[in-house]
Parts: sequence; C-alpha cells; structure tokens
Amino acid sequence: MKPALHLVSNENFSAIESASRPPMDDAALLDAYSVAVIEAAEKISPSVVNIDIQHKAGDPARNRSRGPNPLRGSGSGFIFTPDGFILTNSHVIHSADRIEVALPDGRRYPARLIGDDPDTDLAVIRIDAPNLSAAQLGDSNSIRVGQLAVAVGNPYGFQCTVTAGVVSAMGRSLRSNSGRLIDDVIQTDAALNPGNSGGPLVNSRGEVIGVNTAIILPAQGICFAIAVNTAKFVGARLIRDGRVRRSFLGVAGQNVTIPRSLARRLNMATASGVLVLSAEKDSPAQKAGLLEGDVIIAMEGEAIKGVDDLHTHLTDEKIGVETALTVLRRFTKITVPVVPAEIRTVA
Repeated sequence: MKPALHLVSNENFSAIESASRPPMDDAALLDAYSVAVIEAAEKISPSVVNIDIQHKAGDPARNRSRGPNPLRGSGSGFIFTPDGFILTNSHVIHSADRIEVALPDGRRYPARLIGDDPDTDLAVIRIDAPNLSAAQLGDSNSIRVGQLAVAVGNPYGFQCTVTAGVVSAMGRSLRSNSGRLIDDVIQTDAALNPGNSGGPLVNSRGEVIGVNTAIILPAQGICFAIAVNTAKFVGARLIRDGRVRRSFLGVAGQNVTIPRSLARRLNMATASGVLVLSAEKDSPAQKAGLLEGDVIIAMEGEAIKGVDDLHTHLTDEKIGVETALTVLRRFTKITVPVVPAEIRTVA
C-alpha cells in the first residue's frame, strides 16, 4: 500500500521552515554595508577628539564685536601618534589663544600648537595624556571612486557623529585660505557640517584616508578631505620643524595664454604660462634678471601652465639651489638660472 500524501499549505510550510532554522543574532541580520560602517566607526571613534578654541576679546581678525567676552569655536581632530600628536585643520586652530581637547572618554586636556600650515589647511597640536588610542593611517593612493567613506567628527558639538557615503572623486583641487591650491583632494558625499573640520575620513577598515576640511554650503553631498598622504608629509614636517618650508621667486604674476602658432614654432609643451608683472626688490627673480613681460613656461624642464603649477614646483628642495627657468622673452625662448629663497610666512 502506498503511503498517504499530506498536503501542506504555503503558510504551514513557511512556519515549519522557520521553526527548523536556528535563531539568528542581531549582527547576522545586518547587511554587509551596515557591518562595514559599524566596524569602521568603532575602530576610529576612540581616536577622534573635540577641539575647543578661544580667541581674545576684540581680536579684529576673529571677533568683530566689541563685547567683553572672548570668541569661541570648535572643531574636530584625531590622534595619530600614541604620544599625543593630533592632526586637525589649520582653520580650526589658527591664531587661537587657548586650545582644549576633549577625548571620547570624557577627559579634557589643554593642547599646545606644534605647527600650522595654512597652505594645506593642516595643523598639528599635542596633549600630554596617558592611554591614548592612535588612528591607523591608510594610503590615499590606493582608494577608488565609489568605495565606502565614513566621516567621524563633532558637528555643532555633537561628539563622535558618524556619517557614511562614498568617495565621489579623486584628484580634486581646493583653494586654501592662503590662496594656494591644495592638490589631490578627495571629494565625498559623506555628510559634513560645521564642526566636522579636522576629523578623519576613513575606509571600511577604519584606516584614515583623508582629513575632512570643507563643504560647499549651497550644495548637498559635495564635501572635501585633504588626502592622508598629504597629511602624512605635512604632519611629519610640522612635528620636525613646526612649519612646512617652501621656496619663492618673488614675482607678481598672472596666468597667460600663448598663441598656439608661437608655441608650435618654439616646440613648447604647453600654450600657457605665468606672465611676470613685476619682481620684488632684492628677490631671487630680480637677482636672476627676470623682467616685466617675461613669461615663465617651464622649471627644470617641467611645464609651468600657470601660477598654481609654479607654486607646486617651489618646494623646500629648491631653497638655495640653482634652478633653470625656461622663459619666453620677446618671442624668444631663453633659460634663466635662478636661486629660489625660503618664503617666510607671518602668522
């Protein structure tokens, strides 16, 4: 005799199947994206600090009011060495008279300025505190457009706020407050707000890939971070020297387009350059014989397309070293040897 067949409805089958499965914990119910954000946030959050700054009352650069109270502000930063060095933005602490750091565990310490570089909007401060958790620095050259990006900071004083998005673009350029162009800036749509400045942008492993620095106020989802490889270089120089040394020529210049016919005739790599409007007295440019109307088109054989290119090439390695400038003078290409000097910035 054949065994009897028992029909089971879809509802009963689902109930039987659910009963046969082992119970699942909350972590298993989370999707991969959520797990990645959680793990990244948990790894970096102990290193993120809140920075409170204070300026003297009546400081014309910071406080336009005539009231007796000092001007206060705040931002973010992150510990990047176990002995208390903290990376943040230059605009967060620049010209501050008093800096105080609040750690995620509630401890508060006074901080001292180690170095400030407005040209890259980066600064290093230091606290003397035990049991610090240092962030792990990644490699900004290895990140790709579209990958996960997690920002942690203290917007409007809300400590350790986490937002997530993706790397929207690489290799952007951003104008610093000093007027110089910051290269290799990361664009992300991870939401940033006032107070996020100086906080870390991390990948799914919780490694720092950038230092959050700017937002475009009318837009949504367009935020920027200084690449961590730039931050590594600048941070090391600030710890060593207290500043980043750069060279200068001492010219007032502007971008200029060169007629293509002339560029082809002189076998030029680019059809633009820097027009010399004037040279400062006793500057490297004047000593080298650069004249008003000259057009700088190359330095050490590398094309100079404009003022930003010229700034990029004037590194500390050029200080005191004879450097060959290729100059267009009265429709003739000549080489002018110049010895760049060290630029002195005033805080």
